[in-house]
This record gives sequence, C-alpha cells and structure tokens, in this order.
Amino acid sequence: MHSVALLTPSHSKDLERFALLCESIDACLTGYTKHYVVVNDDDVPLFEKYRSEKRVIVPVSHYLPRWLWAVPAALSWSRRRVWVSLFSYPVHGWHVQQIAKIAGVLAAPEQRMCIIDSDNFFFRKFDISQYAGAEKSPLYVDRQAIRAEAAPFHAIWLRNCNSLLGLPETVFPADDFVGNLLVWDKAAVRAMTDAITSATGRSWALALCRQRPFSEYLLYGRFVTSSPAQLAAHQIVERSLALAHWDETRLDKSSIEAMLHDASPEQVALCIQSYSGTSIGDIRGVLSAAHEPEPA
Repeated sequence: MHSVALLTPSHSKDLERFALLCESIDACLTGYTKHYVVVNDDDVPLFEKYRSEKRVIVPVSHYLPRWLWAVPAALSWSRRRVWVSLFSYPVHGWHVQQIAKIAGVLAAPEQRMCIIDSDNFFFRKFDISQYAGAEKSPLYVDRQAIRAEAAPFHAIWLRNCNSLLGLPETVFPADDFVGNLLVWDKAAVRAMTDAITSATGRSWALALCRQRPFSEYLLYGRFVTSSPAQLAAHQIVERSLALAHWDETRLDKSSIEAMLHDASPEQVALCIQSYSGTSIGDIRGVLSAAHEPEPA
C-alpha cells in the first residue's frame, strides 16, 4: 500500500464550509497520514484553530515560486486576490490554488494525495487508503463528457492543457477528468511537470502562469491518458466517490436528504457548491443525522 494524504485549498470566505469538512473528515475518514490545508498567508490566523496532530495549515507562499508575489488586499485593483510577477500577466486565486495543488503534491512525503475542496463533506465512514493507496492509483474519468459546443470552458481548458503538454489537439467529444475527491500520484505529477517544462521550455509554474485558463484536473488526466506507461499505473474509475450539486439552485434540507438517499454504496461524500447559496446549517443538520450510530 502507498501512503495517502489529503490536500484542501481554502480561504477565509469558505471558513464555515471548511469547518464542516473537517468535522466530517474527523467523523468518517481513516487511512491517511496528514491533511494539508493550503490558505492565503494572511488567512493563516483564521485557520490555526483547526491545526491538529494530523491537520497542517500551510501558507500558500510555501508552495509558490519566489518570483510570484501576492498583492496586499488593500492595494488590489480587483475584488479577487491577485499575484504578480515580472514574467507573466497577473494571476488570481483560482490559478494560484491550481499551482499550489501541484506543488503541494510534489512537496509532500506521501506518494498519493487525495484533493478535497471545501465544498465536500463526508457522510459515510471510509478508509481512504483502500481506495487511494492501492497498487494502481485511481483516475476518475467521465467518458466523452466534454463537447466543444456544450462545454465551452472545459473545451478551452483542454486545448490549453494540450498546449502545455505538447500533445495534439483533442477530438471532441472528449473525456472529462474534473470531479471531487480526486487522487494524484506523486510520481505521475512529477513526470507531468517535467513534460510541461520540456514542451514549453519554461519552468512548469511559469508555463501555467502564462497559459490561462486551464484546469489542473484536466491537465493531470490528459497527461496520464496520453502516456501508456502512466496509464498502466492507474486504475480508471468511472463513478465518483462524491455526489455533486454543481449548479446555482439553492437546496433545502429535504433536497439534501434526498441526495443522500439516492447515493450508491460506493459514494461516501457530498459536494454542494458554495455558489448555490445552500445553508451550511441545513447541510450540517443532514450530516449530523447521517453520522449518528444506528440503534443496536
């Protein structure tokens, strides 16, 4: 078995959701060594109370190249956080989180990393090592889900990933690799960053800053599936571990309960996007009931 860690990028606006994620991890998840939490440097004090023997709070600057600087919030010309450098256009928090995920995997001593965003919550007990630590690393694939005309953003991201990796144009419809509770293998990530450097002639981080927009999950999936050696080291998984609510519709408590009721046996987590406006209190209430032990 390979060692497994968790990685969660977060920020101050997601603090309440992050707190609930931590509660659900502590209630349900076993089989991991550390939970690395990556936050903006000035958000570290807000997250410190969640530090524990297994949970590590990491300032995002720890994972970023020295030539990329965060603009102080008071001086930012944008509502979003901005990072600047002398070598690329400014990048925003979404891009920085993607770079930090890759760098975090490379920096960690564990061989496998399960990436868990703050919008995810566990509702079943689960040994993550049995899933992520097996001989072959799981690779989530949504077969032929990207259609150029129906998913324009994903199509753009995929084309940019091809450019970063030096791969030929994708024929649509194409496989999608975006999802929740995704597992990355450290050796594969290292090979991926080497491929980016080889294809672009730049360090992988600088290449990502210059090639926007992209998706880190599409980048990893596209790299693995384009390499017979890497693909042989992975196990294709076509069913996500997480139920997902991706749109902006606000869910009430009964709707959340219905989602859990419809969960398949292998699904152990719930993803409800923050932009849906769904009440954290309602999510917490449903999860609390799900975590209660069954009567003897």
